[in-house]
Amino acid sequence: MARGVWIFLVVGGLQASAAPPAFERHVVDTGLKGGYQVVVADMNRDGRPDLIALASGMTELVWYENPGWQRHVIATGLRGMINLAPFDFDRDGIPELLVATGFSMDAKKSEGVVTLFHHAGDPSALWNGKEIDRLPTSHRIRVANGAFINAPLTDAKAEAPDYRGHVPIVIYRPPNFARESLSDSLEGVLHGIFVVDWNGDGRDDILSASFGGIDAFESQKDGKWRREHIADGHGEPWPKCGSSDVAVGRRGKSRFLAAIEPWHGNEVAVYTESNGKWEREVIDATITDGHTIVTADLDRDGTDEIVAGARGAGGTVRIYSWSDGRWNRTVLDDKGVTAAACAASDLNGDGRVDLVCIGSATANLVWYENRAR
Repeated sequence: MARGVWIFLVVGGLQASAAPPAFERHVVDTGLKGGYQVVVADMNRDGRPDLIALASGMTELVWYENPGWQRHVIATGLRGMINLAPFDFDRDGIPELLVATGFSMDAKKSEGVVTLFHHAGDPSALWNGKEIDRLPTSHRIRVANGAFINAPLTDAKAEAPDYRGHVPIVIYRPPNFARESLSDSLEGVLHGIFVVDWNGDGRDDILSASFGGIDAFESQKDGKWRREHIADGHGEPWPKCGSSDVAVGRRGKSRFLAAIEPWHGNEVAVYTESNGKWEREVIDATITDGHTIVTADLDRDGTDEIVAGARGAGGTVRIYSWSDGRWNRTVLDDKGVTAAACAASDLNGDGRVDLVCIGSATANLVWYENRAR
């Protein structure tokens, strides 16, 4: 059953109710042990965005059919699921899924199994899977320039707490999906990557968030990638340094970066460009175990809001809106979801961008329907 969630505006440390509610909260499912990632994709070629839920504590990979959110099982017997990405490389209208499993924070125990799943004719039935690679600590799967990107968390020999070593980023191109190296220049923990046309040349580039801060890997015409360092991130000594997750937002004609810092950190930071340099501003330092950050124009005013989710202290999802020359914080959900990941998409076709988040300790999948006028 759906229930409304009030938005609270934080001003000078005080909370003031902002009515009427802007979002309506719908619990799509519960029991998703170790909920870790939610992905929006049309899974059955009906033109509606569906939801894929990946939970690290489960052995089933599932998706939910829009509009009634009927649950379907993609695959069973999967252990240590950590990330996936959809991409319809055969152009039949239903995406293939690249899924990373066998994850462990201990690189020596992390199998890093990478499997390509393809539907067997009926996407609501079990899918066929084919292992294409094994790369320890495979952690973030994305799509860029018509290929899958795999960004492991650490070097294959890295050990806690410093996790020293160089982290590989690799590419799998259809139809053979053989592993190709993109970079091994980053060090420590590489937690987040974000695909965007960073330099405006029409090709996908990759932003990374790691112990080294935020970097851009720009794809070149010759197939190579050029690394550009953008920002150092959080300034404490290693290993409490750098950045954890990053996203790009728009404010009118300009762009900004939003980041969780440091790794699994307590800060929401915004970077704006001035005279060729990216200036850092911490707009919130009160989250616990921050784990996801999204940018989207939720109120259709031409400026993106920032959505940050955290897993600690019972969980929270917060929205940061730009007005009157500052970022203003609102609380979307407090202790209702330990947000490991959130996604933004118009799920009901009403022209408004909705939010959906998956909880780790809360083990739930929640749709926040945008009701803003």
